[in-house]
Amino acid sequence: MIAWIALLLAALPLGLALDNLRRYRTPPLCQATPRISVLIPARNEEENIAEAVACVLASENVDVEIVVMDDGSTDATAAILAGIADRRLRVAQGGVLPQGWSGKQHACAALARLARYELLVFVDADVRLAPDALSRMASFMSDEKMALASGFPRQITKTWSEILLLPLIHFLLLGYLPLSRMQSSASPALGAGCGQLFIARADAYAKAGGHGAIRASLHDGLTLPRAFRNAGLMTGLFDASRFARCRMYKNAAQVWEGLTKNATEGMAKPLALPIWTVILAGGAVLPAILLLIAPSPLAFVALLCGITLRLLLAARFRQPVLSALLHPLGVAALLALQWAALLRAASGGKATWRGRAYTAQT
Repeated sequence: MIAWIALLLAALPLGLALDNLRRYRTPPLCQATPRISVLIPARNEEENIAEAVACVLASENVDVEIVVMDDGSTDATAAILAGIADRRLRVAQGGVLPQGWSGKQHACAALARLARYELLVFVDADVRLAPDALSRMASFMSDEKMALASGFPRQITKTWSEILLLPLIHFLLLGYLPLSRMQSSASPALGAGCGQLFIARADAYAKAGGHGAIRASLHDGLTLPRAFRNAGLMTGLFDASRFARCRMYKNAAQVWEGLTKNATEGMAKPLALPIWTVILAGGAVLPAILLLIAPSPLAFVALLCGITLRLLLAARFRQPVLSALLHPLGVAALLALQWAALLRAASGGKATWRGRAYTAQT
């Protein structure tokens, strides 16, 4: 019976992902020449900001402006920006962070007020856009009639913690979110995105309240699409892995800090996490345990379902094969991280990011 349960929990995300992969597509090039404001919040981004801006300035078939918010940087970010001579770039200085706001949401809200064009692209400083990226994103907004859309860049992973955990983003997205329902329903529960890369219509952004509607959030990848859907506006997802890439973290400490920062607004909630633990551990970790203590064909097929799904995702999104082969270990590590975040929030601990401490949102 336990082996049958493990097989069911492993097979269901495989089946859903096979359907989702047909729907999760790279947008075509835009036939028009859209006007786009690219908005980049930057706090201590001296390693990233020059290349991030250069990539946007190299965009093709778009009329683009770039606005960068230097959000209280103490490194060379401001000096690097001052040395970029291009009339399409404007640099704003962030003020004192108001109470009740997280740093990124405050910077993005201020950037939106400075934007001149009808399409707003919010992009993190560690994301690198290809020359065709903005045209494809604008095409998606035109063809799909969306108010807000998001794409997941290709995640560059080098250290063991990155390889183990970051490819799970696509596993969770495509294995457990039914895109067919998301595309046909405006339910806030179906809202999802990637905080690294958003595109929005300026009028819809204002109607939804923009980043002001999620001012305390540390996980805009979930909360911004849900704010739009709460306002009756549709949101969508596209595959950005062909035209955007990102090295999100560079070591285990950054992986831990970044993922636990987001956890309590996603999976690590008191009611949700026990359910997610049963679903994820039952489908990914349990089959491996059963093969060790009570081997059976059912346990083997269950393990094979999970690894097959991960190998398909690795091939589609150019992820490390090692991460797919270590699927049970990766899911176990993810659940341990989620439980640590939940316990930290329950004990009154604070999440930290970019030198700022925040009370976890539960």
